[in-house]
Amino acid sequence: MTPQGSGRVAVVTVVHGRHRHLWLQQRSLAEGAVPPDDHVVVAMGDPRAAWWPAPGRRPHVVHLPLADERLPLAAARNLGARTAIERGADLVVLLDVDCLASPGLVLAYEEASRRPLAEDAVLCGPVSYLPPPPAGGYDLHTVHTLATPHPARPAPPAGDVVVDADGHDLFWSLSFALTPQTWERVGGFDEAYAGYGAEDTDFGQRAAAAGVPLAWVGGARASHQHHPTQTPPVQHLDDVLRNGRLFRDRWGRWPMQGWLDAFEEQGLVRRTAHGDYARADAPESPVAATMDA
Repeated sequence: MTPQGSGRVAVVTVVHGRHRHLWLQQRSLAEGAVPPDDHVVVAMGDPRAAWWPAPGRRPHVVHLPLADERLPLAAARNLGARTAIERGADLVVLLDVDCLASPGLVLAYEEASRRPLAEDAVLCGPVSYLPPPPAGGYDLHTVHTLATPHPARPAPPAGDVVVDADGHDLFWSLSFALTPQTWERVGGFDEAYAGYGAEDTDFGQRAAAAGVPLAWVGGARASHQHHPTQTPPVQHLDDVLRNGRLFRDRWGRWPMQGWLDAFEEQGLVRRTAHGDYARADAPESPVAATMDA
């Protein structure tokens, strides 16, 4: 960090493909008001991530195989944070590969981590979703003016930090930061989750259970690069059901309710006799059939 900061900041990015997004993210970090001291990239079953040319500081790449063909997102974030801490980080910023850092993101997180009410919190920055890039690609000097932060999450003005002890259901793993001490208090991500969905909702609940608040950092803005997607994410149906059931076992309720409702409306899932969810084409168990009768 420059003399403005007081510690060593590392950014952690987990990646499987999306190399163009990774390249542009690294440009945004290199051109920030204060670049990070370290950038750890966790390549999930992606050997090409180590070959991708990067502007600015070359990232430290570590590799993690897929888990039964599923992306090990929870394990990858844990490996990335652990690696960053072992390499001397005083603050770890986890940034989704699709996210571009605003010029002030790193410094805003670092300054927030030194505020008395936020130093033991999980720090969360506003994230905006970008429209498709123009023909020449996104312009890093203007890209953060193209969209407003997600309306369902707090977005205080730049310079403000709002501590929230009760809003853990709003935690989002796209962009957040915390000290090694807070990482240890929360316990990292639960690696029983594999594939898409619920591992970040679970992390929020783990933070709540550990008495760790969230803090919304207005100046730590990021912009999510556009890419084609499905809503609801039908391609991840099995992962959503698997991870949702695991979350239910941990916390007594189903997460991702909006997606489950949409899957049910499309006839892709059904409610079981116990009030759970299953694929609509999956046979009912004899116990469930007896209860329905």
